[in-house]
Amino acid sequence: MTAEENELRLKRLKSIVSSLPETPGCYQYLDESGTIIYVGKAKNLKRRVSSYFNREHDSRKTAILVSKIQDIKYIVVNTEEDALLLENNLIKQWSPRYNILLKDGKTYPSICVTNEYFPRIFQTRKINRKYGTYYGPYSHVPTLYALLELIKKLFPIRRCSEHISEESIKNGRHKLCLEYHIKNCMGPCTGLQSHDEYMKFIAQAKEILSGNTAALERQMVEEMQQLASEMKFEEAEKLRRKYEILQNYRSKSEVVSSTLHDIDVFNIEDNEKVCYINYLHVVHGCINQAFTFEYAKRLDETPEELLLYGITEMRARFGSKSKEIVVPFHVEQFSDSLEITIPQRGDKKKLLELSKLNVLQYKKDRLQQSDKLNPEQKQTRILKELKDTLGLDRLPMQIECFDNSNISGSDPVAGCVVFKKGKPSKKDYRTYNIKSVVGPDDYASMQEVVRRRYSRMKEEGTPLPDLIITDGGIGQMSSVREIIEDELHLNIPIAGLAKDDKHRTHELLYGFPPATIQMKTDSALFRLLTQIQDEVHRFAISFHRNKRSKHQVASELDEIQGIGPKSKELLLRHFHSFNRIKTASMDEIASIIGQTKASKIIEYLNI
Repeated sequence: MTAEENELRLKRLKSIVSSLPETPGCYQYLDESGTIIYVGKAKNLKRRVSSYFNREHDSRKTAILVSKIQDIKYIVVNTEEDALLLENNLIKQWSPRYNILLKDGKTYPSICVTNEYFPRIFQTRKINRKYGTYYGPYSHVPTLYALLELIKKLFPIRRCSEHISEESIKNGRHKLCLEYHIKNCMGPCTGLQSHDEYMKFIAQAKEILSGNTAALERQMVEEMQQLASEMKFEEAEKLRRKYEILQNYRSKSEVVSSTLHDIDVFNIEDNEKVCYINYLHVVHGCINQAFTFEYAKRLDETPEELLLYGITEMRARFGSKSKEIVVPFHVEQFSDSLEITIPQRGDKKKLLELSKLNVLQYKKDRLQQSDKLNPEQKQTRILKELKDTLGLDRLPMQIECFDNSNISGSDPVAGCVVFKKGKPSKKDYRTYNIKSVVGPDDYASMQEVVRRRYSRMKEEGTPLPDLIITDGGIGQMSSVREIIEDELHLNIPIAGLAKDDKHRTHELLYGFPPATIQMKTDSALFRLLTQIQDEVHRFAISFHRNKRSKHQVASELDEIQGIGPKSKELLLRHFHSFNRIKTASMDEIASIIGQTKASKIIEYLNI
């Protein structure tokens, strides 16, 4: 599209906007093929839509959306609540490219209570409202199983799939089955259980599925008292056992005070590309529904906008009529009849924290599933977290870490480990013998190693690392910065990893002057940094031990007349230590350096 064509397009769209009403409604953006690419809602259609065309957009995604709009359609409604519901329906109907997308990866099971003459209760993934009443769906399947098991223990509801009618019972078409003989069923198919008694059990089961166990408990207590007063102690005892089963279940599902009734609780966890929204429905302090949705983000939607989408979707899906919504932050008031609460303490705050716990666990599970399918994606995500944490210009695809090792200044060495794409690249590891430093001076040793490594890389044109990490605190970072920035004039970010008194990774330092970067110790990023620090320490220590061992062995062999450098090298390569040479036989030593030299070593050892 030429600049002139684009100018004409914008002029035409602005003329449409100028005639929009200043009332609540939904607007739809269409592309050149007439496809709906975005659906939005507004309190004031004219003001909201005009905001897309009257200013420059910071978001690249929004700018791309505006560049593709060729036509605007709108629907006027009476209230903002109607606009929200209409928007939700239109998004589900047309799945516009630039609207958030509900990622419903699978159909979760529900519990069905059929509309038959003698209803059945069972789990299903198929929903047909004409067939019965459905409760759910249940994203946590064990909860569904626990409810079904509870109902089986409390009520002898039939489990067969026989088509039973009043006529078929009168005509004697059915026979008692095994379920009757093991006392799981009272034989309603043969008239042994009345329809009224059976439907009483169904009504009580529906109360449990609706989360209203408190009312059922009260009813059971009244019936027990009535049976006891009538001297029907056996029946009262049976009812008491059922009451205890129900009370035990309720104690496990109890969350907060039973005074909280019919409340919807929502919480959200936001990612770059997706967001997760958890929904809890609470009746009498018990969680009746628990579900977490995942939304794919298309534009730069705010958490407030995303949560509003989630509230609308979940309330519609679960048919919630709750008059109170508990949320973690302020969302747009879209209905005068709805109370929005942001609790700071108390039972509602506990519910909000529980919802947060659920959404975080769901996010963790989804990430783990994704990481198993694509391990590289996990590493990239960790590196992006490190980039964002430190405010780096690019992903730290190559990280290099240094550590010194010496004992009171003797045999000073240093090691450099290289991590590429978050994994150790052992072929790029390097060891350094400290040449210019006398005595135990870690800062000067670090400067020598850094100078030698990066001056050479600079001369050879080797790709430089995206991040340098020192195994030490502020002093090590400053000494490295003097070489990297002041002497070599390189622009490489420098961080430091400090350890605590127990020699465990304690904190990450970054910036100038260095500041402590807060991290969760159970995060994947913290584990990566700990791995890097442990690896460079292991590598430097191993090199130092190896050098010290060779030095000690060589000094012993130096005392033996007639044993030159070549012989010493052959002996060390074969025996690895002087102690092994001491315990070796004449023939073993002779097989390495010959009979004459072997006899000199044996003679020296026997002195």
